[in-house]
Amino acid sequence: MAYNAEAFPHQQARTRRFTLGAPRNFTISPDGARVVFLRSPGGDDPRTSLWVYETLTGRERQIASPSALLGGEEEVLSREERARRERSRELAGGIVGYACDEAVTHAVFPVAGKLWWVSLTGEIDARELPSPGGVVGPRPSPDGERVAFLSGAALYCTETSGGGPFEVLAGEETPDVTWGAAEFIAAEEMDRARGFWWAPDSAAVLAARADNSPLLTWWTADPLAPSAAPGAHKYPQAGTDDAVVTLWLVPAARGARRRQAQWDAGRYPYLVSVHWSRGGPPLLLVEQRDHKACAVLTLDLSTMGTSSVAEAADEAWVGWVPGTPAWLDSGELLWCCDEEDTHRLCVDGKTISPPGLQVREVTSCGRSVVFTASVEPEVVEAWEWSAGTGLQRLTEAHGVSRAAGSGAAKVVVSSSMSWYGVKAQVRVEGSAEREIENKAETPVVEPAPHFVKAGHRGLSAALLLPRGHEGAKLPVLMSPYGGPGHQKVTAARSAWLEAQWIADQGFAVLVVDGRGTPGRGPAFEREVYLDLAGPVLKDQVDALVALAREWPQLDLARVGIRGWSFGGYLSALAVLARPDVFHAAVAGAPVTEWRYYDTYYTERYLGHPDREPDAYARTSLLPLATGLRRPLLIVHGLSDDNVYAVHTLALSSALLVAGRHHEVLPLPAITHVASREDVSESLLRYEVDFFRRHLVAGPGPG
Repeated sequence: MAYNAEAFPHQQARTRRFTLGAPRNFTISPDGARVVFLRSPGGDDPRTSLWVYETLTGRERQIASPSALLGGEEEVLSREERARRERSRELAGGIVGYACDEAVTHAVFPVAGKLWWVSLTGEIDARELPSPGGVVGPRPSPDGERVAFLSGAALYCTETSGGGPFEVLAGEETPDVTWGAAEFIAAEEMDRARGFWWAPDSAAVLAARADNSPLLTWWTADPLAPSAAPGAHKYPQAGTDDAVVTLWLVPAARGARRRQAQWDAGRYPYLVSVHWSRGGPPLLLVEQRDHKACAVLTLDLSTMGTSSVAEAADEAWVGWVPGTPAWLDSGELLWCCDEEDTHRLCVDGKTISPPGLQVREVTSCGRSVVFTASVEPEVVEAWEWSAGTGLQRLTEAHGVSRAAGSGAAKVVVSSSMSWYGVKAQVRVEGSAEREIENKAETPVVEPAPHFVKAGHRGLSAALLLPRGHEGAKLPVLMSPYGGPGHQKVTAARSAWLEAQWIADQGFAVLVVDGRGTPGRGPAFEREVYLDLAGPVLKDQVDALVALAREWPQLDLARVGIRGWSFGGYLSALAVLARPDVFHAAVAGAPVTEWRYYDTYYTERYLGHPDREPDAYARTSLLPLATGLRRPLLIVHGLSDDNVYAVHTLALSSALLVAGRHHEVLPLPAITHVASREDVSESLLRYEVDFFRRHLVAGPGPG
């Protein structure tokens, strides 16, 4: 496709950042015959459908589509489903999630709040199952005879034969108590999207009961609909009470008694994950509120008592590899440990991954362990370990890869600097490798990042210059995230599309992953403990100065910075604390006062505000308001229920009182993910115009 700079912002918004049309969410049948996945029909179609890839023939079949199921009806989502999609950062519509029975012969999913059950073999047969509507997160029993699902605050069950009505497995009259749902911090911060788990024998579920009544009630409103009532949200503000979460064994048989799992919830109030498979009894990962210790517990179903089988502790905070703990099919415990400054995997206490290989995530666990890991942060490959073959690397894409499936068939999904988007390859033992079609659009931008190691810390960084640039001085635009748990510098071409487009508008774009970001080991990640401001800002400045010595094109007299969420916080911090370095900033959905953010994330890094007041004082932006002397644009969605608009309003108010000029761009009816097509496109153009005004002609006097 010919390069068309003017077309890119619209193309990126229309394609939901080029995710539409790409295959995702893979499930492989135990016999390796089928790969189930989601994909929309084209690169600009947000209505996702359910597909099956037959590994023996290479044939793809569309099993269910929202347009066919709804017969032209508009998709209407419940409040709970909208919240679930917000927590998972879902950008598409239609069938955006599904679950299969153990044999992967049937799948269940919600569309427009209705419950659908579909055969994955033979003739296409999709039918609606009885439900009260507003269905969220359905999952079939392993034997495929029942489906448990959420509606409102209750957990329901229905038979897949359709022969009987749905029934309530667990629920209460008050909406503040939910059964089977992931509470806010579980979904937003713990990466636990579920709140119930089927027994391997299909006789019962383990269901989380979350009492949200101790939480504060926060509100969001749509100023464009002044007659509509504001929305209430139970929010766990840092330093206040969390939801009270307990775990219950709920028999699927009608009338059977529920029983509560017992552990020291006073010491370990956080239920981080639950794993229940044929490999052993249920595994619970529980954590202290101060994040300094966690325990892996086994649950005795006869007594409902628990026993610790693994523990971890740290003076800053404990960490673990997502996907652990878990049982292998052989009954061995998969857990993790931090040794020799490396995140490593252990099987029954024996380390199976070497020093220097930073394990990122376990993606499959059964006959073997399939996981992602990196030696250099920019490159993440897929690996596999089994007792018989030991450790082996599955991919050499030199980009970002992951694999699903631990049996004879696998799906390997890779991004690379050598191609756009993802390649999804099906690997079956004894057969030729095949690829599932990717229908995503080809971007009009051709990114060319220069990957470098910056400064004395060797920080991962990427520099992008305008196409055809011949060496003249350029205004610099830094574009970090910079916070814990997320990296931006990856060897994947599609990760650099927006940055290259901005560079082509006449900027040198610099992206740096500083201390706190993943991929460099536990010590590097924990250097931000009790200070989310000083180390992260210093690393951005140090990298900028170091690279300017090597790249004379970088004009240090014209430096801007932009970011969203933590990146928005870092951008505002930069112009407030270091106006000698940064000359303009756009701060999107910024945290401005960490006391206003949630318990789990904030207290993990800064401690409890009553016990670590100095940590909160040195990371707040509000006391810095009097020092603003550079252009600052703050952007915030007014329906954001993650970083609430109070953050922007508090900073703007402090700046106004201090007599400091600034700009605020409110986005009515927009949440933390500004994904609406018209808003996304216009916002990108607005940002670039802001920096053109304040950097291209040179900044005003400081």
